[in-house]
Amino acid sequence: MLADLELSTSLLYGLITFITLYLIKNFTSIYKGLFPSKASKLPRSFPIFGSYFSILKNMHHFNNWSSDIVNSQPSNTVVFRRVLGQRQVFTSNPANVQHMLKTKFNVYQKGSFGAKVLFDFLGHGIFNVDGESWKFQRQLASHEFNTKSLRKFVGTVVDTELKERLIPILNNSVGNQDILDFQDILQRFAFDNICCIAFGYDPEYLLPSLPEAKFAVAFENATFISSKRFRKILPLVWKIQKFFNFGLEKELKESVQVIRDFAREVMREKKEELQAKSELQTVDLLSRFLSSGHSDEVFVTDIVISFILAGRDTTSAALTWFFYLIATHPNVESQILAEINERKFEENSEMSVYDEVKDMIYTHAALCESMRLYPPVPTDGKQATEDDVLPDGTVVYKGDRVVYHPYAMGRSEKLWGKDWAEFRPERWLEKDGVTGKWSFIARDQYTYPVFQAGPRVCLGKEMAFLQMKRLVAGVLPEFRVVPVIEKGKEPVFVSYLTAKMQGGFPVRIQQRA
Repeated sequence: MLADLELSTSLLYGLITFITLYLIKNFTSIYKGLFPSKASKLPRSFPIFGSYFSILKNMHHFNNWSSDIVNSQPSNTVVFRRVLGQRQVFTSNPANVQHMLKTKFNVYQKGSFGAKVLFDFLGHGIFNVDGESWKFQRQLASHEFNTKSLRKFVGTVVDTELKERLIPILNNSVGNQDILDFQDILQRFAFDNICCIAFGYDPEYLLPSLPEAKFAVAFENATFISSKRFRKILPLVWKIQKFFNFGLEKELKESVQVIRDFAREVMREKKEELQAKSELQTVDLLSRFLSSGHSDEVFVTDIVISFILAGRDTTSAALTWFFYLIATHPNVESQILAEINERKFEENSEMSVYDEVKDMIYTHAALCESMRLYPPVPTDGKQATEDDVLPDGTVVYKGDRVVYHPYAMGRSEKLWGKDWAEFRPERWLEKDGVTGKWSFIARDQYTYPVFQAGPRVCLGKEMAFLQMKRLVAGVLPEFRVVPVIEKGKEPVFVSYLTAKMQGGFPVRIQQRA
């Protein structure tokens, strides 16, 4: 142990010394690289360090910066040189996306890099594995997601959370004239929902007091710190912190421990509950996995944690930007309200939530348009397991990280036309000349890979739209969500594992006449 400590310390000191001397010697060159001429958007690359300095300088707005670079290239693909000769390919070319996610699916895998970064948090869950392990979990989860009973259960959970928690909080905000962080409210709403759906457990995170639930806070910390690992100059940096158990790595270890302890406790209670009953009476995912014979605690926990991560952050991120966009586009809000009023949602209707919202065509288009501009997962990377050539001619070497860029694709004039910057749900719609009714015209999943595509396409896509449309139908007719943002300023889009609005989304809630 002492020898390992001395060796690690020596390596760290050696690395720091080398970097310091290099920076001193090449100061002028690096300075010019950080502030290149406006003629080229490509970041300058240096020996050993690659484009690290440019990436570091632009990290606070990485999605916009990288999007501009990728879309400025004729092929919509660019190769970034990373530290120690590592290559990272970014693309917004649909042909390349289809090549990665479908045609050469077996070549472009999650890979060892991403799996190691997220292992402490996600373990061997479905979003962090490849090969037979992924295939088995995918088949298992796919079977459960396609049951009518789960869909009905999801609708019941969403409706209960909406009527018993969200609506009363918004009513209270109107009376007190409070400023709410609507991003936080939506995250709490989504967290309660997904925990009920995944664990059959209600964390009560959206109570009027807006409590700091231990499990929810631990999950947020684990998500944030895990994402920070991707931004380190070398994996060695976070690995050293983990080895010595200090800084963010210590916080990550403590947060993951809280999550795993909680999951084991819920699982123990579920097993006892299932043993005491002759048949399954609850339809949450955990109960379904356990009742189908999958009782390994670590295996089931890894799967469920992955689904909580997906269900918690993606829907709340999509809804945050959706409410901001419709607040700044009253014509779109009016169309959505007209559609909701036409549907005539009944308070005590026997119609399922799914049946109620499935024909909300314009609202569906507005949600898709919002996620085009502000995708919940703005970039997603794979690792090449062998040498390859992308359809646009870009050479990929074994071990390269290849990233498709939904954020850049949503801002591509080639894909969406000169009005790509406009929030216009009608681009997804076609009106019948006789009936005057809208029909939804989907884009192919490789042009619009917001829910991934190919064999790994999101299993929860239908569930996500159900939750989002039901929330919109429940909130908009009663309340106007008014952003409290300084005139002339726009919210800042940032991303960790998923997207967020920097600093939250402050709003005032007004009762609609």
